[in-house]
Parts: sequence; structure tokens; C-alpha cells
Amino acid sequence: MRTADHGTAAGLRVVVLGGTGYLGRHIGEAFHADGAQVHLVSRNPAEDGPADPPLVRMDLLAAGPRELTAFFGSLRPDVVVNAAGRAWRADEAEMTAGNADLVLRVTESLVGLPRPPRLIQLGTVHEYGAGTPGAGTPEEQEPAPVTPYGRTKLLGTQAVLRAAADHGLDGVVLRLANVIGAGAPAGSLFGMVAAHLGAAARAQSLGEKPDELRLPPLRAHRDVVDVHDAVDAVRAAATAPAADLGGQVVNIGRGEAVPMDATIHRMVELSGVDLPVVETVPDQPSRTDAQWQQLDVSRALRLLGWQPRRTLDASLRDLLAAAVPAPVNGRK
Repeated sequence: MRTADHGTAAGLRVVVLGGTGYLGRHIGEAFHADGAQVHLVSRNPAEDGPADPPLVRMDLLAAGPRELTAFFGSLRPDVVVNAAGRAWRADEAEMTAGNADLVLRVTESLVGLPRPPRLIQLGTVHEYGAGTPGAGTPEEQEPAPVTPYGRTKLLGTQAVLRAAADHGLDGVVLRLANVIGAGAPAGSLFGMVAAHLGAAARAQSLGEKPDELRLPPLRAHRDVVDVHDAVDAVRAAATAPAADLGGQVVNIGRGEAVPMDATIHRMVELSGVDLPVVETVPDQPSRTDAQWQQLDVSRALRLLGWQPRRTLDASLRDLLAAAVPAPVNGRK
């Protein structure tokens, strides 16, 4: 990989797979602001998506290793960030295709290049499964995922680590906590609550009574990281020395587990919307039964010089500012 100037991404050629998704969009914008030459790759670009960085339209799920090799060879990237994948509203087969099979094809394509780039794979805390209450989970812990999402993301992680061990790929996996911030996906808990609060605020502005917010019992504790902090970790991983980072898994989170019930109630409070929250018995099992998720993030500080900087309230305010009409959101 070509070394960035002065430890920054300025001048690097960066390809972001899934570049118009929630994380990919933020990552591409940050690298572009750093002065990198960025290409965003997406199958379904938004109609109002950014023209700069440039957008490459490609169906990654349908692209074979040869097509991917030719594509990467034409762009000659220094860094490839894989922010593509399936998390919400997908069955296990679709998750396997997006979270595991695609990663395997990407690694096969990159190791065949004359000058392979650094691959930054975005993993997830859900690869670990249940954590130990009161303790942070280190990277050395054997993963035991309990959901299709966690299982398929772990397969992607294993593909990167095998390519690093067997073929010398300069690959690193950033195992992200639950990411929160403006524009969080509607399929996520925070994105769904934000959308409900936005609808409730609009109803109140019309003098109507909003529907109550009905949620399954919120008993879990989760590690939650701000999207800007997650992006900063990716930026740091793009320029860290290969001798320190290649073939590593690095946890990226706030390093603490926050109670979901209190966090959702705080979100409602910050919104200024008068909305009752009702916890009900779910009709279907929850997406995960891991009741405690807390990451040990000491390796990220040691290898990347990275640590979380934004508070949970700041993340919640960003999320609400994007979802709740300003006159209501500004009441508190």
C-alpha cells in the first residue's frame, strides 16, 4: 500500500464498497474531505446521491472474482473499505450472500493484484454473541454468534483473516459496536424509534394525538458507538503501519454497555415529543438474545491511537435532529 502523507489519507486512492449505505456514505465523505481520491461503489445509488466523490454502479453480489479483479485493477486503490452487507430485513441466505460470500470474492480478487491494497472489513460486535455482564469482550475471545447476522459476519471476518495468513493480504477487521447517529437505518432499534418520534412530532404539530411507541421488553445492555467515531477508526486504520495492523481484529466501541430501556427513554426526552413508550411481549423472538454487549477497546488505542470521543447524548441529538421536525426538536 502506498504510504499516506504525514499519516493522513490525503492523496490515497480509496474504494468504498457499499458507498451509499449508512456507514459507507459517512466513510466516503470523510476520506474525500481528507483529500483522498474516493470511489463509492453501490448497486442501488440514491437518486440524490453524491456526485463527488464519484459513484461506481456495480452489483457486488453478482460480480465474480474476475470482474472484481479487473475493477480493482483499473482503479488501483491503496485502500478498500468494505461497508457492504446485509443486516436488516434479510433472511439468512441473503445475509450469507452479502456478509460472507462477497467478502470471500473480494479477498480472492485483491490477493491477485500486482499491488494489493489494504482491506478494511467492517465487522460487528454481534460476531461475539453473549458477553460477560460487567466485563468488556477482548478480541481474543472465541466468537459464538447467536444470530444469522452475527454468524454470517463472522464468516466474512474469517475470510479476511485467512487471506491475510495464507496470502499475505494487508487486511484488518474493525469489529464495530452498534453504530448510532444521524440517518441510522430504519430497521435498527434507534432508527425505528427516531422515525416514530418524527411521525409523532408531525402529528402533534397538526393537533393530533400520536400513536404510542410499542417496543419489546428492553432488557439488554449494548455497547453503542457514534458514527463519526466509527468513521475516525476507519480513517486511522487506513494509515496505520501494516506491520502493526495486518491480519488483526480490532474492537471499535465506547467500551461500556448502556441499558437500552434508559437509552430509549432518554431519546424520547431529548426529542421533546410527548410520546408514551409501552414495552410489550413480542410476537416474534428478538434479533439477538445476547443481553450484554461491551467491547474491550484497548487494542484500538494501542494500534490505531483511536478512542471514542462523542457522548451518547451527542449521538442521540444527531439522530433526532435528522428525524424530528426542528420546531419540536428544539423545544428541549
